[in-house]
Amino acid sequence: MNGGPERLSLRRPDDWHLHLRDGPMLQAVVPYTARVFGRAIVMPNLVPPVTTAAAARAYRERILAAVPAGCRFTPLMTCYLTDRTDVEDLAAGFAEATWVAAKLYPAGATTNSAAGVTDVSALDAALARMAEMGMPLLVHGEVTDRSIDVFDREAVFLERVLAPIVRRVPGLKVVVEHATTEEAVRFVEEGPDTVAATITAHHLLLNRNALFEGGLRPHHYCLPVLKRERHRLALRRVATSGSPKFFLGTDSAPHRTGDKECACGCAGVFSAPAALELYAEVFAEENALDRLEAFASLNGPRFYGLPANQDKVTLCRREAVVPSSIPLADGSTVTPFRGGGSVFWSLDRG
Repeated sequence: MNGGPERLSLRRPDDWHLHLRDGPMLQAVVPYTARVFGRAIVMPNLVPPVTTAAAARAYRERILAAVPAGCRFTPLMTCYLTDRTDVEDLAAGFAEATWVAAKLYPAGATTNSAAGVTDVSALDAALARMAEMGMPLLVHGEVTDRSIDVFDREAVFLERVLAPIVRRVPGLKVVVEHATTEEAVRFVEEGPDTVAATITAHHLLLNRNALFEGGLRPHHYCLPVLKRERHRLALRRVATSGSPKFFLGTDSAPHRTGDKECACGCAGVFSAPAALELYAEVFAEENALDRLEAFASLNGPRFYGLPANQDKVTLCRREAVVPSSIPLADGSTVTPFRGGGSVFWSLDRG
């Protein structure tokens, strides 16, 4: 590890892209986020998806019931957009603070996205209303055309779908979720101040070779898929640059171990058990620990128009082992990112 401080205190961070699932999985994974993050943008791709304000309120209550005693954690709910989204329900939910954002999943792009949008033009009324209200659009930025190489689907989406939306609906706040490419970095850097992006720890740490090192690595498989080294380096550059347009979004996405280690494994990396520690590792390697607070704790609230957290967390330069598996109440397990391996920063519990 590089030199630098042995301890780092920063305002409590937020996770601006998180999957918590439901049922036994929800109960098992919520504590790992609530122990360190003050808030999290919770993805709505349940089965059935969270498409109404009433469903979002019920889901929020299930999440809060799983937060351990003594943890101050606020789930920020999102609306799953479809071709038939009710614009009035969307607007009412935002006005009453049930939603903080709406999520665009191209139908079939990722986990539980079958009910997603098949024709972006069907969203024109919803997007115009969102721009008026200041409600952010969160985008899973990949086309689903099978003729497009899986490694190119983000870049093609930005060009064919998202760029026209940004031009057509000026003032709309847009977050490119889990940016993975040089093209995404350039799109955000060159775009208006209303365009931002989240970046995951695993896309900062791994390139696509990690999928095949010593054999097929199912716990490194995610969507958007890991990319070439030049893309990873572009992400590390902007994440550690201090730019206010990029902020922390883990995209922690748990699946049961058996659903990952099978003939048709699910996409998703479960990074929540060591999320902040993994980001600290990247920033230390880039000699940019002085910029971690902006990326993790300040840029996201500023973009969403929310106050930054006032309390703090402290990281120590101390090696720790990530649990090899997390048990669920139904007897299954979920395997964390770098499970059984080490991280080189730890939360100070003192």
